[in-house]
Amino acid sequence: MKQRTDGRTPQAKRASAEPAGAELRRFAKAAEILAEMGRAFYARGWVLGTSGNFSVVTSVEPLRLAITSTGLDKGELSAEQFLEIDSATKVVRGEGKPSAEALLHLAVVRCLGAGAVLHTHSVSSTVLSGVHGARGGLAIEGYEMLKGLAGVKTHQHREWLPILENSQDMIDLAGKVTTTLRNLPGIHGFLLREHGLYTWGKDLPEAKRHVEILEFLMEVLVRGGCHGGSTNS
Repeated sequence: MKQRTDGRTPQAKRASAEPAGAELRRFAKAAEILAEMGRAFYARGWVLGTSGNFSVVTSVEPLRLAITSTGLDKGELSAEQFLEIDSATKVVRGEGKPSAEALLHLAVVRCLGAGAVLHTHSVSSTVLSGVHGARGGLAIEGYEMLKGLAGVKTHQHREWLPILENSQDMIDLAGKVTTTLRNLPGIHGFLLREHGLYTWGKDLPEAKRHVEILEFLMEVLVRGGCHGGSTNS
């Protein structure tokens, strides 16, 4: 996804101009869709236990994200379990506590103007990020499914998935995410080592599609013996 010069997605621009009532309805709708999506991801084995978190931008001025509360079983996720947070991760709507990884969602939104950020914990992403972690990333090329990524027109595309070392220091990790996104324009996701996948889109449908495409490709690599082509960025 191309970086926008003003850091704002079309739907976020509309949200910033809408009255509070419209923003409330936008939050409620986003929570409903995210809950349904989370249950579907659970069924696919991508967010087992309490793993994973999902967010959608509901407003840019001021910045607001609808995001999953921490510690939830995604197989039983409901709209009522979502929070709305501000740019400092303070809860402004809903009950609960956001994941510490909310800082990573905010880093992606700020750098790319993303409208949605999705994080999964599949077996494939965990295995591949461990196998290729020391190389700093994983290259995927030659697969028709790559054309499902925004802006990709040919199976000959080479998608680089950076792998960042996992950390419990989310402020430091968010800084590393920011640096990675600035240094590698055009990527569609990144992996946290032995942790999982982060991807995004201009809106939620695009972000959901990116999860499906990247999880498919990673599963193919694992089933094929963890071979991801060239590992040089």
